[in-house]
Amino acid sequence: MTDAADAPAEGREGVARGSGVTLWRQIAQQLEAQILSGALKPGARLPVEAELAETFGVNRHTLRRALAHLAEQGLIEATAGRGTFVKEPPLRYPIGARTRFSEIVSAGGREPFGRFLGSSVEPACPDVARELALPEGTLVLRIESIHEADGVPISFGTAWFPHARLRDLDLIYAATGSLTRALATLGIEDYRRRETRITARPANARELELLSLAPGRAVLVLERLDVEPNGVPLQWGRSSFAADRVQLVFKA
Repeated sequence: MTDAADAPAEGREGVARGSGVTLWRQIAQQLEAQILSGALKPGARLPVEAELAETFGVNRHTLRRALAHLAEQGLIEATAGRGTFVKEPPLRYPIGARTRFSEIVSAGGREPFGRFLGSSVEPACPDVARELALPEGTLVLRIESIHEADGVPISFGTAWFPHARLRDLDLIYAATGSLTRALATLGIEDYRRRETRITARPANARELELLSLAPGRAVLVLERLDVEPNGVPLQWGRSSFAADRVQLVFKA
């Protein structure tokens, strides 16, 4: 059955009415073929809905059905405020003693960026105090940030640092967009991962918004403890990763 809501459009290319294949499926098949052939490359932005609908000679309802099907197949992804893109392969994200977001993303041929969201100085709650080996109530610096690859949100996280040791870390991080560079500015040239804990769950409302996820999508939640070379805790953090945008790799 064809889509009766679409008026005839003789002379248009792309879809064939009366072929026995619905118009939205024909559109999906053609776009899928372009993606698989490389004509539409990973990360490429699709034309806006109005332009695509005009190209195929269909209404937006039909076009959206085709795009929804491609999204379900994992071939495209709509990102709020940015448009619809051919989906990049999952970012290969090694978890090891030296886990640096900027280095990992750069090694994958993408452009890393850390976007500072905000910070505060607060008394360490029992969990933070335990992880950072501080007396409960000691002042800690809390930083929230988003990490992106080629402008696509990968993770949203919160990290806590000993405030007395790293008083201006938030200001430097906000200016540089790199935690590694910010720490180096304060004299910490190296640190290592002591422990990583991972769980999975549906994304909450804030994660859906900040990571530009569709309702029902999942996140991988990584809790991490980084220490200085002498073993002193440097930061404890919790990050939510868009589950289908990363592939976590653990090395023996």
